[in-house]
Amino acid sequence: MTEVDLQEPRRAPARTAGALRRAAPALLGYAGVRALGLLLLTVWSAAKGKSPHTLLTARWDSLWYTRVADFGYGWEVRLPDGTVHSNLAFFPLLPWLERLVSAVSPLSYADAGLVVSWLASLCAAWGIFLVAELLYGRRAGVCAVVLWAVLPVGIVQSMAYSESLFTALAAWSLYAVLTGRWVSAGLLASLAGLTRPVGAAVVAALWAAAVVQVVREKRISWRMAVGVLLAPLGAASYVLWVGHRTGGGLLGYLDVQGQWGNGFDGGLAFARFVGAKFTSFPSALAGLGLIVGVALVIWLYVLCVRRGQPLALLVYCGIVVALALCASGYFGSKPRLLLPAFPLLLPVAVALARLRTGRSAAVLGGVAVASAVYGAFWLTGSGPP
Repeated sequence: MTEVDLQEPRRAPARTAGALRRAAPALLGYAGVRALGLLLLTVWSAAKGKSPHTLLTARWDSLWYTRVADFGYGWEVRLPDGTVHSNLAFFPLLPWLERLVSAVSPLSYADAGLVVSWLASLCAAWGIFLVAELLYGRRAGVCAVVLWAVLPVGIVQSMAYSESLFTALAAWSLYAVLTGRWVSAGLLASLAGLTRPVGAAVVAALWAAAVVQVVREKRISWRMAVGVLLAPLGAASYVLWVGHRTGGGLLGYLDVQGQWGNGFDGGLAFARFVGAKFTSFPSALAGLGLIVGVALVIWLYVLCVRRGQPLALLVYCGIVVALALCASGYFGSKPRLLLPAFPLLLPVAVALARLRTGRSAAVLGGVAVASAVYGAFWLTGSGPP
């Protein structure tokens, strides 16, 4: 497998129907994994006396999104300790889409969120395939998509959460950057910035790629300039609006997140959380597992660098990982926050693509079953916050 240039835009394969046909095995594999996960969740939740529909659409963050869609911004919950959880912490694109789908269909906001998430997850799978195929070939593209599907917390991709929508926008924006479609990249980055705070990672990736190309070519095209200017508009608009609404100015959104206990401390709180696990047994095993998991993430990122991934992917993935691991807040959400970091999977996808088809299918199939079991167990238990 040849190394790729860190920044040189690459020619995209043939478009439209041909591109969809090439992606069909990846999309079918992805749909199969997600269907397996939903089937097992249905059986498992029935045995536990819980509703899979409620688990997917009406718990945790999904409730906050539907309340934004239903009532707009301004909903708050005051906790006994005096802190206030405001729905201003949740970016608006998903609830806007929930409201749109509900307006043109008989679906409730919650069910509309589920439809948006399922469609977005397929778009994310397609975007991941395109990025991987462009860099490493079709087989690696298929493997990358299925690997993303079989992640232990992959069930979140089927929930009325914003991870699937964000990953779709990020993957397609990065693909546009890699193929030199700067205006499209900027528009998609702006939409990603309206989806989750980590949208800043997509903006930074686009800007880094643009800077390197300008330095290399000693010129900037009008398309690149437009894309660079468009990219931050989504996130900046929402953050500034929240600051205006709360009276907190530029730091207003950070104040809202601070009330939720979210902030960036360089990983200190996470390190304390892991360290506390070693004060007793068997919680020490959980602490050891967390250390192994973090080490694996870092090792995969080092592999991405050593294998010469394009700069845009390295910047994007590095920021997603840093924000996930180095932010304070509820620690059980960190695996979910890492879902958009799909470039981490590309070295593994390349290795699987080199195996015989039967062998790679057996490996992925076994992991898919394990992922479905874990997802059903997790979602019917503590689940994502």
